[in-house]
Amino acid sequence: MKSRKIIVALDSNNLNKTIKLVKILKRDVYAFKIGYEFFYNFGLEGYKKVYSVCPKIFLDLKLHDIPNTVEKGLQALIKIKPLFTTVHISGGDDMMSSSRTSKKSTKILGVSILTSLDSNQTKKYYNQKNVSALVKKFAKEAEKNKLDGVICSPQEIKYIRKIVGKNFIIITPGIRVGNKLNSDDQKRVETPNNAINLGANYLVIGRPITKSRDPLKTLKEINKSLI
Repeated sequence: MKSRKIIVALDSNNLNKTIKLVKILKRDVYAFKIGYEFFYNFGLEGYKKVYSVCPKIFLDLKLHDIPNTVEKGLQALIKIKPLFTTVHISGGDDMMSSSRTSKKSTKILGVSILTSLDSNQTKKYYNQKNVSALVKKFAKEAEKNKLDGVICSPQEIKYIRKIVGKNFIIITPGIRVGNKLNSDDQKRVETPNNAINLGANYLVIGRPITKSRDPLKTLKEINKSLI
């Protein structure tokens, strides 16, 4: 089997159930993603419980504020040693530059355009209907400001990979399994195998695994599809 590529999103308000899931899946994942729902429910205590079972954590809090605030926030977050954490590229050059002063061993990734937004929404809020063009622009700025990578939907991977080269990390949410490509709030989605073939380094997958009847079996099937 190729090296592990799946980051399982722990979007949950049940700590005991989540810890049990981490124990079951930890040997077959690259890492676990902790985002708003988990972190705001369980905070540092919950984070440390997951970390004690599997220390490979993507702490996805999408910081977006004035440069000094983001810099100080990152200095605090990096003390708990996540593999990755995130800032919004739209926070601007100074904010991204300030994030570099704190990163140490934690990789700082830029959030481009949320996978829940389609062309109508980007036209309304960014005055750009071409989502791919907008994401490419954001990725260029993330690279210029020396972030370690970018978060983007599967539909923009191939464009970004051409722009940023092979060493820039691309992590992709919006991954759906089987015939469920249009079944929820994420608009720009793709299958796991296609996303990897397009050039993603890692895939964030939540509900297709965590809500399945047999999460470990589902995870192993996805891993097998990437061979």
